[in-house]
Amino acid sequence: QITFGSIFLGKVPVHEEVHRCAGQIYGYKGCIRDFQVNHKELFIIDEALEGRNVENCNVPVCDYHPCHNGGTCTSDEENWYCECPKLYTGKLCQFATCDENPCGNGATCFPKSRRDAVCLCPYGRSGILCSDAINITQPSFSGTDAFGYTSFLAYSTIPNITFYYEFRLKFQLSNHHSALKDNLIFFTGQKGQGLNGDDFLELGLRNGRVVYSYNLGSGTATIISKPLDLTLNVHVIHLGRNLQKGWLKVDDQKNKTVTSPGRLVGLNVFSQFYLGGYHEYTPELLPKGPRFKNGFQGCIFEVQVRTSLNQGFKSPGTPEGHPNSGRSVGQCKNSPCSLIKCRNGGKCIETGSTVYCDCLTGWKGAFCTETVSVCEPEHEPPHLCQQGSTCVPLPNGYTCHCPLGTTGTYCEQG
Repeated sequence: QITFGSIFLGKVPVHEEVHRCAGQIYGYKGCIRDFQVNHKELFIIDEALEGRNVENCNVPVCDYHPCHNGGTCTSDEENWYCECPKLYTGKLCQFATCDENPCGNGATCFPKSRRDAVCLCPYGRSGILCSDAINITQPSFSGTDAFGYTSFLAYSTIPNITFYYEFRLKFQLSNHHSALKDNLIFFTGQKGQGLNGDDFLELGLRNGRVVYSYNLGSGTATIISKPLDLTLNVHVIHLGRNLQKGWLKVDDQKNKTVTSPGRLVGLNVFSQFYLGGYHEYTPELLPKGPRFKNGFQGCIFEVQVRTSLNQGFKSPGTPEGHPNSGRSVGQCKNSPCSLIKCRNGGKCIETGSTVYCDCLTGWKGAFCTETVSVCEPEHEPPHLCQQGSTCVPLPNGYTCHCPLGTTGTYCEQG
């Protein structure tokens, strides 16, 4: 087919002359994701001059039933989302909601029990109710907390990262065991996710080694370092990519290189740049293969990036060095538990800037100062009043008020 200077995808425009010389023409049915001519990647929709009967290729995410707790998955031409039943929230309906939210300054509320809530503090805030302002110069991350959330920072999308980038950063591990299992250091993706076929850039730790992966749309390239020297207090990472070729240097180890599969040369990512963790950390949303199950545990600092050899290194963010958002991120070497005193045997728990008291059985409240009534669901052992009856506390024990049609000490008889 002669196209006279134009490139047609799918099917050429139907004209009488074409029918006479070529007979019946059948258009392509399917999805075309990435298109490249002479090492130049064309943006199929943005650069098209005209077209007809073209729709977005819909990734059938709902076929994988990602929603938890009875949520219903719904997808449109661009995205998918879970419709959550009452009392559940989150991208996958994986979290229970707080009935009464005592948290301030945009904190994430999580029910520690049916009565008590924990406030997961946003960037720049700390304390039981996230009311204390803190200055963060070296962010400290605490991995995945007891409620399934990770601490993280989110920066604006890094511009001009398509064909070339270099990153430099330093990190300090919180300890040698929990921080070396399967921990994400940073991530950015095409849609903020790593679904099949989406471009992404990812760095993490696994089994004591640094793992660097990227996908330009035609397959994943991965470099794995030698084991870290755990006698070092601070580790240094320098990594980059030029078209298909990537490289990684860790501490004083030798430089390692890799070439990505396929022929695509451009990294097309539009999500925010996530450091230390992910906004709603569910491994199902991150790339398959090098999928990290936990957030980072320790301090990450002096993160810098450049997207040209002629540029100087800069901190991510707009303005430079400023994240858009974050959660449970503290200042390195600072302990929020030093300002909190839990009562009646309660233990102070800290995850980054988030802090709360874990109370012993029989106690509740922000500082474990309130007793748990014998009739409350949290009491151990639980009361024996049957469903539908009312438990009433007494000075010594409790009694059960029975509904019509039942009798007995615990309303257990008809």
